[in-house]
Amino acid sequence: MGKKFINQMEPWIGDEESEAMTAYLRSRGWLTEFKMTAEFEGLLSEYIGSKYVSVVTNGTVSLFIALMALGIGKGDEVIVPDLTMIASANAVLMAGATPILVDIERETLTLDLEEAKEAISRKTKAIMFVNLNGRSPDMGEVKNFASEFGLFLIEDAAQALGSVKNGRHLGTFGEIGSFSFSAPKVITTGQGGCLVTNDESLYNKVKKIKDFGRQKGGVDIHEELGFNFKFTDLQAVIGIEQMKKLRWRVERKKDIFRLYQSQLGDVEQIKFIPTNLEDTSPWFIDVLLESPLELQGFLKERGIGTRPFYPPVHTQAPYRLNGEFPVSEYVSKRGLWLPSSSFLSDEDISHICSEIKTFFARNH
Repeated sequence: MGKKFINQMEPWIGDEESEAMTAYLRSRGWLTEFKMTAEFEGLLSEYIGSKYVSVVTNGTVSLFIALMALGIGKGDEVIVPDLTMIASANAVLMAGATPILVDIERETLTLDLEEAKEAISRKTKAIMFVNLNGRSPDMGEVKNFASEFGLFLIEDAAQALGSVKNGRHLGTFGEIGSFSFSAPKVITTGQGGCLVTNDESLYNKVKKIKDFGRQKGGVDIHEELGFNFKFTDLQAVIGIEQMKKLRWRVERKKDIFRLYQSQLGDVEQIKFIPTNLEDTSPWFIDVLLESPLELQGFLKERGIGTRPFYPPVHTQAPYRLNGEFPVSEYVSKRGLWLPSSSFLSDEDISHICSEIKTFFARNH
């Protein structure tokens, strides 16, 4: 029997989640958002260091709610980096506003503020700052930039749970931050996301928007437009168990990144993106090389999964924009995500790195 295929990423659900779910179902809980959801939100609040946390159906919806809560809609513009998961830009369209795509900086793969300055117009209302793979520049500079131009700062920290900057968790520097708990994330509830803020009035708006705009739960008086974006206690039961493992996973992600770096450091064709592992817990292990698709095919034949970087948003069919985005285009064409699951063993990583070295030795 052959060796098990190493996926690029897998969720990690253990016996603890299974046992907790069985116990909850036997307790005849109501399944919908209730006490377990509140407990999960409390754990997130404590870990992230944000006063208010509201969990919702997924990370795309959380960005949409953030925009709605800030009053951003038709006729408004929001600056979004060109290299991001397309949900960042899509959420702006969902809110009725226009995403203005801006190139990224090479060092961190995050929004280039100098380019963003050129993109600001009288219609610009916010910056959606994406902490791609948990990285960030000096967030104080980002916050000051938004303040200088009178813009809201929305942090798309979907890939940044466990990463900090300037002594604070990413996602807490702007008016509101967004996280994701989809299957590939460091913790998962299958689908799911959350919004974090220290602004009580903004938090109250979020709660209304995700519950049909109701005055309060169970009272069908609707004070504003809202939707059904609520979480479930079923998901929260899993999330609570996942949170118990988060600190270890965050450190393991850093260890995995170090292992790849140490074992591939002498492979001149592989370039790692500069990463301060004191602050950053990489969601995925990302590298740059000239022939990512060739390496991907070679590794797949040997039972190892990888994933190319996102295409630049401006090249995607719903957008198809002309413009100059040299950095996002350069990085996208060369980026490859290597296997990154928290449960990968040191031996797994050595095997993956050995196969990568074999590829380059054969193609030298």
